Amino acid sequence: MRTRLFLRTTEFLWQEGHTAHATEKEALEETMRMLDVYEDFAKNYLALPVIKGEKTESERFPGAVKTFTIESMMQDRKALQCGTSHFLGQNFSKSSDIGFCDENGQRVFAWTTSWGTTTRLIGAVVMTHSDDDVLILPPRIAPSHVVIIPIIHKEESRGEVLEYCEEVAKELRKISYLDSKIQVIVDKRDLRGGEKTWHWIKKGIPIRLEIGPRDVAADTFPMKRRDCPHKESKIVSKVELLQMIVGELEDIQQSIYAKALAFRDSHCKKIDDKEEFYKFFTSKDEQHEIHGGFALCHWNEESNAEEIVKKDLNVTIRCIPLDAEVEEGKCIISGKKSVRRVIFAKSY
Repeated sequence: MRTRLFLRTTEFLWQEGHTAHATEKEALEETMRMLDVYEDFAKNYLALPVIKGEKTESERFPGAVKTFTIESMMQDRKALQCGTSHFLGQNFSKSSDIGFCDENGQRVFAWTTSWGTTTRLIGAVVMTHSDDDVLILPPRIAPSHVVIIPIIHKEESRGEVLEYCEEVAKELRKISYLDSKIQVIVDKRDLRGGEKTWHWIKKGIPIRLEIGPRDVAADTFPMKRRDCPHKESKIVSKVELLQMIVGELEDIQQSIYAKALAFRDSHCKKIDDKEEFYKFFTSKDEQHEIHGGFALCHWNEESNAEEIVKKDLNVTIRCIPLDAEVEEGKCIISGKKSVRRVIFAKSY
């Protein structure tokens, strides 16, 4: 059994694209457009805060002129590359004879791109959003949004409780969410309530409704969100639930994104001292032998800093952030002049 599921396995699935263009400008525009597509999907659907940036020459895709990436921080503070987009120039078109006739009838080589991501995004969701009770799913990608758990202690109440649960489910399924309808499961299995509750907690379903005979009589029941402590609940009526369900799902989506973003930002640090830099990646906290996270440091492209930190610390430059400000400084390793900061981190 491999310990890094969805990250480095013998089999994984790719989403990959290749394009050919008449001009360098068009190819570069496509490269950046696809990077934006990946950022949008990661942020707005998977609730993953990502940093867009360019890879250094040593981390660049072999044969590419430029490689761009989106990088995310997992809960162990390591970086995970969540998608890449490559500007290949004419390198691959020349080696593979990919050409076309231009407006003058001359055969010329195309400008090409390549971009992709993989099932490691599943691993990213698991490692970013899970807690001690296991999985938490962003509502926008959850296969089911609500699970209704009938609580039946006596056989004589079974029919009434199940009928009420089905009524609630029927009404919920009429409500639109994104481009579809709200997906609801009514768990009718003959199991103890606690077993069913833990089953769905571990599945990461965004919202749970636990309904028993008293809840049916009162026409109110507890609504529990997976992103909150599992004993925490809000008492709602059926009418209130139908009015608030979409807002609750979106609030969960934004809540888990905000939590992941706050975690990342709290473990990003600007460092200008070499000794502090080494300590950042080797020190222990109270419970774990764990590195600091993302170090934002100056780097001189002509230095051998990458080679040194990879050998000493198993740390690499994850990317040169696209929004990095021009800022004079000194390379964290060589002390040579630098004009911007890059992100150093450990990774998978």
